[in-house]
Amino acid sequence: MKPLHASALAGALAIGGVGLTIAVQPSASAQQRTGKSAPTNQAGRLTVVELFQSQGCSSCPPAAANVNALAANPDVLALSYGVTYWDKLGWKDTFASAQFTARQWDYAHRRGRDRVWTPQVFVDGKGDVVGANRAQLVELIAKTSIKGPSVTIAGGRAQIGSGRAVRPATVWLVRYDPRTVQVPIRAGENGGRTLPHRNIVRELVKIGSWTGKASSFVLPVRRDAYRTAVLLQDGSGGAIIGAAKG
Repeated sequence: MKPLHASALAGALAIGGVGLTIAVQPSASAQQRTGKSAPTNQAGRLTVVELFQSQGCSSCPPAAANVNALAANPDVLALSYGVTYWDKLGWKDTFASAQFTARQWDYAHRRGRDRVWTPQVFVDGKGDVVGANRAQLVELIAKTSIKGPSVTIAGGRAQIGSGRAVRPATVWLVRYDPRTVQVPIRAGENGGRTLPHRNIVRELVKIGSWTGKASSFVLPVRRDAYRTAVLLQDGSGGAIIGAAKG
């Protein structure tokens, strides 16, 4: 599959019949929110922002910069996934994983889409934007809210409260690097540039399921520089209904 640039997205969506608006002008209230350095969702819970990008994609750095800027926000879990479908076009992404590409496709399939693209940002597994337009990203964060059980990380365990479950939800353990890693790109569309990466996902592991009852999951002991987060997701490619970061 030839990778799809965000710049080519509008035409591809017209062909594929996917209903996504690109570069919408935000409302006046949304424009005011863009001045805030810490956008939060309406429920006041942790907002999960997932970026799918590739070091070989010249359209990705602006979206990555916007997501990187959110990483220090205590109300946001910003995660960066490297995808693999650019790897054969001049530069192999140093953090890419077929598992992360599959995760992006799960989101696409859940929405009846037959394409994925870079960059692409999902907020709480619900709405998605290209991510290069900061106002649009902040607006999506502000209007998206998680509705589900409480999720906490303490004492080497993930605790999930009780709630209503239409179907079993997946409990994901995420390990990510919170440091800003400068990656020199030596070939491909970004050849000659050094790109900053932050909150790079290094592991994504299913540790169980949640069916509505209060549950506790033991987390593995780690002695590296990575941080731990837990996502509660409504099935493959579904909404994030709970999240916590340690």
